[in-house]
Amino acid sequence: MAPSNIGYSFREVGQHFRRNWTTVLGAVVTIFLSLFIIGLFVLGTALIDNIIGSVEDEVTIQAFLSDDATDEQIQAYATKVEGWDNVESVTIRTKEEALEQYQNQMSNRNASDAISALDGENPLPASLVIKLDEPQQVESTANRIVDDADFAAICDSKDSPVSDVNYGRETVEKLFSVTSYIRIAAVVLVALLTFVAFVFINNTIRLAITARRREIGIMRLVGASNGYIRRPFILEGILEAILGAILAIIVLVVGMNVLLPKLSASMQFLSFSIPARTMGVCCAGLLAMGVAIGLFGSAIAMRRYLKV
Repeated sequence: MAPSNIGYSFREVGQHFRRNWTTVLGAVVTIFLSLFIIGLFVLGTALIDNIIGSVEDEVTIQAFLSDDATDEQIQAYATKVEGWDNVESVTIRTKEEALEQYQNQMSNRNASDAISALDGENPLPASLVIKLDEPQQVESTANRIVDDADFAAICDSKDSPVSDVNYGRETVEKLFSVTSYIRIAAVVLVALLTFVAFVFINNTIRLAITARRREIGIMRLVGASNGYIRRPFILEGILEAILGAILAIIVLVVGMNVLLPKLSASMQFLSFSIPARTMGVCCAGLLAMGVAIGLFGSAIAMRRYLKV
């Protein structure tokens, strides 16, 4: 594109922005809202994945042990399990530690009443707390423990070792199920909003072309090429989309910086954080999507409606 053509295109765009600022504002706001919700769903999905990851890190197998098991038997079995594939660590939790954990998990009043009713006895068994490298393989590891003869010899319920092996896989499976539904909904909504933004920018450019059909006809008569006529309209669509994308990115970044620290402070047991790389990819993707919407929306509008 020659320098004079570039100057002409920007002058035409500036004049149209001034004369039809309400139409332009409507296009920018629509693209902003569409890309903002798209970005919100993308970042929300990343946040949920991060939360799921933090919950996965807390997934452990708890194997309850008999009071008759000796320290040597418990230590030997802990060492054995720690050598298995997919086992990250094995911690021996004594009866006293189990009672202390129970007291911490209960409210102070309920815990005190329950402990007082025990008359100095501790009915809670010792246990092995097994942390895994791959939490999704928790069921197979738990089944291996249940089928292990060495565990049957030291478990709390020798007649039914399976009742002495507890893990929270069902909770994690439900979380994964919810996440998959959210991802499907996000993909559908992203596609719908992209289509809406695309249609709106297309209509905006079409109205601009319709209002200037006589001018375009004169330009054709004096020999202006199709490319020379199209450039201002395509540039206008791209600039509107870029403005909407930049607004969406600013609101998302500011909103996340304000909201996430508050969520982390109110729910410290969950990890509310989005990696900087994910945020950067999301912002770049929104900007690229805005440019694509403006470019293709304008190009299609020109192809369909620039007929004089």
